[in-house]
Order: sequence, then structure tokens, then C-alpha cells
Amino acid sequence: MSESIIITTEICPNNGVCVLELIPNKSLIFKTDEFGNLYPVISEGEKTILKYTYKKNPISKTQDSNYTEIVYAELGKTITEFSLNNEDLQTIKLYFGRLCFCKGETGYYPIKNGIFKITKIDRKTIKIDFEFNINKVPQIISKINETIYLKSNDTN
Repeated sequence: MSESIIITTEICPNNGVCVLELIPNKSLIFKTDEFGNLYPVISEGEKTILKYTYKKNPISKTQDSNYTEIVYAELGKTITEFSLNNEDLQTIKLYFGRLCFCKGETGYYPIKNGIFKITKIDRKTIKIDFEFNINKVPQIISKINETIYLKSNDTN
């Protein structure tokens, strides 16, 4: 895969928009700021970053009603079939982000409770099945089930 793939997903809460991105030739690390909060840093690298974003529609005439949830994972340069669960999810740097004006309930958190599976349908199509739970903050998105057509045959 040589260029990013961006799709608006079919399965999404009615009150928002969900987008799944596969970003090739990058690497993902999570750093800690001076307050102990995690934040993602994407840089040039040899991996493919999966970024899933749920953006809730803002409430009309309401300030600070922005609400976003993001899931990040660092996949191999070549996307292959695999299945991980619970603590093993951190081998792909699987993180959940909740970004809002929600005092004490915002930030990024490692996902350690769930199942993440990639299945190859054919040479150019993969299916992502992901179900997870974060105990630290409320969450709206807890499942991602998407089929993605890869533009090149850069898969095994």
C-alpha cells in the first residue's frame, strides 16, 4: 500500500460521522506530557497506521459541544491476517482516545480488554473485526467491523 486509504464507514452512531484511515509508511508512538497524559506521535516509518475516528455532530448553538473518539493501531507494512486479544492488543499499540470538554474524562488510553482480528477476504480486501472496552472513561464506540479494499496488491 503506497497511499492512504480513507473510508467513511457504514456502521456509525446516527449522531455522527465515522472515518477509517490506513496510513502507510508511518510509525506510531505514544508520549506523555508534563501532566502525565498520553498523546500520539505519528512519524515516518515502516508500518501502516490504522486510525478510526468517530466525530459526534456538534449541538447547534452550544459552545464546546465537540466530541471525538479515536482508535489507533500500528499494523505491519504489509497487512496480514492475525487475531489478538486483551493484553496482546498492545503489540499493535492499540489505543483509544476520548477528546471532549469532559473534565477528567478525556485523553488516550491503552486498550487491554477486547479482540482485534484482521481477516483476508482476497488479495486486495481485508475485514477488520474489533470489539473492546475501556474502563477508565465512558465510550460510545466499542465495535469496529469494516471491510476495506486495498488499492494495491501490497498484501501477502
